[in-house]
Amino acid sequence: MNPVQTSPPSSRLTFEVSGLHCASCARSVERAVETLDGVEGCTLDFSSARLRVEGDVGPEGILERVERLGYQARPLTEGKVGSGAADSEEAPTTLVGYLLTRREAWPAVVGAILLIPGLVFHEILHWEALWIEIPALLALLIAGGPVVRGAWRGLRVNRELNIQALMTVAVVGALVIGAWVEAGMVVVLFSLGENLEAYATARARGAIRRLVSTAPQEANRIRRASGTGGQGEERVPVEELVPGDVILVRPGEQIPGDGQIVDGRSTVNQAALTGESVPLEKAVGSEVLAGSINGEGALEVQVTRPASETTLHRMIRMVEEARSERAPVERFIDRFARVYTPAIVVLAAVVAVVPSLAFGAPFWNPDPDTFGWFYRGLALLVIACPCALVISVPASLVSAITNAASSGVLIKGGAHMESLARVRAVAFDKTGTLTEGALTVVGVRSVSCAETDPDSGEGCEPCDELLALAAAVEERSEHPVGRAVTSAARDRLSSERIPEATGHQALTGRGITASLGGRPITIGSHRHLDLYLPQEGPHRRGAEEAALQGRTPVVVEMDGRFLGTITLADIPRTSASEAIRDLARLGVSTTLISGDSEGAALFLGERVGISDVRAELLPEDKVKIIHELRERHGTVAMVGDGINDAPALAVCDVGIAVGGALGGTDQAREAADITLMGEDLRLLPRSIRLARAAMRTVRTNVAFAIGIKVVFLLLVLAGLGTMWMAVLADVGATLVVTLYGMRLLRWGGEEGLAPPASEPALETAG
Repeated sequence: MNPVQTSPPSSRLTFEVSGLHCASCARSVERAVETLDGVEGCTLDFSSARLRVEGDVGPEGILERVERLGYQARPLTEGKVGSGAADSEEAPTTLVGYLLTRREAWPAVVGAILLIPGLVFHEILHWEALWIEIPALLALLIAGGPVVRGAWRGLRVNRELNIQALMTVAVVGALVIGAWVEAGMVVVLFSLGENLEAYATARARGAIRRLVSTAPQEANRIRRASGTGGQGEERVPVEELVPGDVILVRPGEQIPGDGQIVDGRSTVNQAALTGESVPLEKAVGSEVLAGSINGEGALEVQVTRPASETTLHRMIRMVEEARSERAPVERFIDRFARVYTPAIVVLAAVVAVVPSLAFGAPFWNPDPDTFGWFYRGLALLVIACPCALVISVPASLVSAITNAASSGVLIKGGAHMESLARVRAVAFDKTGTLTEGALTVVGVRSVSCAETDPDSGEGCEPCDELLALAAAVEERSEHPVGRAVTSAARDRLSSERIPEATGHQALTGRGITASLGGRPITIGSHRHLDLYLPQEGPHRRGAEEAALQGRTPVVVEMDGRFLGTITLADIPRTSASEAIRDLARLGVSTTLISGDSEGAALFLGERVGISDVRAELLPEDKVKIIHELRERHGTVAMVGDGINDAPALAVCDVGIAVGGALGGTDQAREAADITLMGEDLRLLPRSIRLARAAMRTVRTNVAFAIGIKVVFLLLVLAGLGTMWMAVLADVGATLVVTLYGMRLLRWGGEEGLAPPASEPALETAG
């Protein structure tokens, strides 16, 4: 066992628990730890085997309490990337291999082999012989040992009748009436069922394990020459990286930490984090994420975050915590199971005693082919096993949350998954949510160009010259307009075509001026429009129309002579229109709520397909609109990325933050229930489809788990069902609901995501 250190008061401790067979085992551990002095809260997620304890309590008492129940636990270090249950065990490949390599499964396997004679000769051929019953008795003793110990520990530690206790009572009763083979079959099938459930859950853990495996463990840190030290590189664990370190990432390697490129150019595949299928171009100044795959070029990256705070590590932590947060339907099933199990025990006692006392029905089995009421009561105890019911919900929700994470969507818990499935209206912020959040040149109009149609003139030489002149002036500008102009010129023109200007000077609130060959040239804001734009003509009309649409027109003048206009805009995301159409197909209403001008908001709404547009709003106005939409439609989601969106994100039913990997704000991410790590808005309708599929699966699983029990309850009461048939049905139901829920790991959507639309072309006209 790892060395244990005492913790400070009101701390949060995390442990990995091993030896769990089913969700009911996890609930027993929770109840045992909750009774410790100083424990304020305790959750144990069976799917991830993570036990989280809050309160003024040391780890020694927790470890001792868990071990008294027959399980093992070890403390985990939250700051270490990839620590925990997800990477502490190998993913099982086959069921046979899993059963043969797990020591806990050996008693069930040996018992199953010993039961073969009893199954063949006693249950099928109906032979009666001691040599048939002795192997069954040995199987009962071998496989039943762990069951009896689990029952005793539950009574001693939690003072409760757990599943193992119910099985123990049923098996002892079967021995009393001489049904040795049947008793052996009950306990062996029950033990096999627990191991099958553990196997299925271990397979589900493989998804988070694959996410953890994307976290590099070592990095090539560049050692700079200083003093007597030489320059070179050293291989270090990622935990030793600190902000400011420079690391070398060779072609094909994983990027070890979040950072900014300081040298090199390459393509980077970050599909594992943001769900973007196409590698992105990265150059000096670009941000990169830990776990991304470098392409063809070597990169030098300056680390911006410690390993424990990288985007990848935060994703892993959020997914693991989300898996332990139970949805309302899951909490209801837990409460139902607590009432259901003791109710069945009472019903079993009534069934065993009342018919014999009140109606003179046979208490014992009157003959080998007829079941007495004592036997039927024992069979009811077997039916009481709530494994299939308890696992039916988490198997589905955990698989859906993990599927979403693999596509770049972080859902903070099953409760939010359940709410997302009910969403009937979505409110979108404008800037940075439906738009790119940065200015882009969308039009160049030279006064020397003969063309008058703003949508024609592609490749117009005078327009290219105008853009080159503007880029020369804006070359050193850090203003968003300057960055947009220089970026457009570099993309469209060769570097030789952009002249070199001198004497750059900012004109506060009006633009920027520079000298080109001794001639002054100015890029002016809207304040310059009246000075240099003619009062009539296509340029004036074009600038006024652009302003009404929320675009930003700027004028270019040299020596006091008007040369043309350049129009900039915050363009819609390429995926916005398709996302809105997908939401409409899902029956989800959409509303645009923006603090921008009415003209800009209406123009964007028309571009992306939103008719309900609200503009010029303050943060408190957005909150009021969320309440209004809830009254009209029901469950409402809000999508945003800025600080001013945080109040609306917090008050709506489902808050969704955009750009969690490289964009958005911390305030929006903290207030949101769901984070889209990438910028593809089509992930939103996909997530709603996934949530609805998950809840359909939950309802199907719960109905099947309850239905199978009702069927066998009626069979037993009618004297047609046996104990081993009941436990076999429960084992089968457990396996069916688990595998049916796990299919959501591979869920691809009712409709695939189409490729994003092409980038908007640069408009050039005379």
